[in-house]
Amino acid sequence: MAFTHNQPEYSVSEIAGHIKRVVEDTFGQVRVRGEVSKISVNASSGHAYFTMKDDKAVLDAVCWKGTFQKLAHKPEAGLEVIATGRLTTYPGSSKYQLVIESIEPAGIGALMAQLEKRKQQLAAEGLFDAARKKPLPYLPRVIAVITSPTGAVIRDILHRISDRFPSHVIVWPVAVQGQGAAEQIAMAIEGFQNFSPKPDLLIVARGGGSIEDLWCFNEEIVVRAAAASNIPLISAVGHETDTTLIDYASDMRAPTPTAAAEMAVPVREELMVLVEDHGLRMREGLHRKLQFSQERLTGVARGLPSLANLLGLASQRVDELATRLNIALPSVLERAAQRVKLLSAKLTPSHIVQQLTHQSHRVQLVMARLTPLMERKLEQAAQRVELMASQLQHLDVNHVLKRGFAIVKSGDTIFTSAAALPQGEITLQFADGEKKAFVGTKKQGELF
Repeated sequence: MAFTHNQPEYSVSEIAGHIKRVVEDTFGQVRVRGEVSKISVNASSGHAYFTMKDDKAVLDAVCWKGTFQKLAHKPEAGLEVIATGRLTTYPGSSKYQLVIESIEPAGIGALMAQLEKRKQQLAAEGLFDAARKKPLPYLPRVIAVITSPTGAVIRDILHRISDRFPSHVIVWPVAVQGQGAAEQIAMAIEGFQNFSPKPDLLIVARGGGSIEDLWCFNEEIVVRAAAASNIPLISAVGHETDTTLIDYASDMRAPTPTAAAEMAVPVREELMVLVEDHGLRMREGLHRKLQFSQERLTGVARGLPSLANLLGLASQRVDELATRLNIALPSVLERAAQRVKLLSAKLTPSHIVQQLTHQSHRVQLVMARLTPLMERKLEQAAQRVELMASQLQHLDVNHVLKRGFAIVKSGDTIFTSAAALPQGEITLQFADGEKKAFVGTKKQGELF
């Protein structure tokens, strides 16, 4: 006989579904504390998968894309966290997992450990190097402030700048705490890089608070934006005892927002007093310099000889030269007059006729030598012309025809080859005229 069981049968899917309902009903909302490890974010879906563990067990966890993007504290490997969510099963692999709705560090110690780890990582990349720091402008024309639009911080900064040295201030309002604050702050820092008019100085400010309140200024996106800023940046986050990672990446850290405003601009009244003092010192120094130069010039002048002594010898020399000139001038004029008389004597008509006769005789001699030379040149040229004419006559076609040759042509075409001669009537040109001929098959009684 076949043995029968009175126990019901379940399919695998029914067992998986029953377990899923039991787990979800029992652990519908739980808070789990553990260390994060093996974190992986799917590139296509954006979901995050990791495990939470303690010294005895391991729990799989998943955080869907929408929740993961909103987390104020992203899970990092080695960080101890408290995760809130619900337990469920994954029937495809007989596993149970925690579907996370929120994550918070497990106490201040965990946050500090995460902060220290991130600080070392960014420092190793050189983001905190002193060589990257830019000097602050002495008198910035445009100051950009990144902070919350409400609260005492922005009022304190604007009031302090107005009291010290009124400047043009541009405020970029951002959230300075909570979800999305880090992204807004980083976007504001990057946005001012291409702003017009471009600010001369940036101030990132926030009032005091707990480490959780100030955590957005420790986010990597904010630190990298501050380090990459081409505009000098002052970080003024929290009170004097508060330190965030943006303080290390900024060009200058201010203990308070009010102190940041004091670092940004000098006191106008003090600057005016300083300028006036420098102007007074410059005038006094110039006066002393002129007085010293005058005294020195007076002392040097005392050692110089008098004007009469300096010009006495020169004046005497001039008098001597003037006396010699008065004596020599009549003699020079007399010699010039005598020379004029001699030249005038040579310009008589008879002398001019004599010169013309002499030059005419020279011209006749030159012409006597030139005439035979020209005749010889002309005779040689005529001989060359006759020779060239004779050569041209030998090349004349009529001269060739007189020697017994004839030109064979048809119309305007001249034939020089028998093979090229066409059938039919042709023309034979002789020296004394032309005759017609016929090229073709000979008939009885025909010559051609």
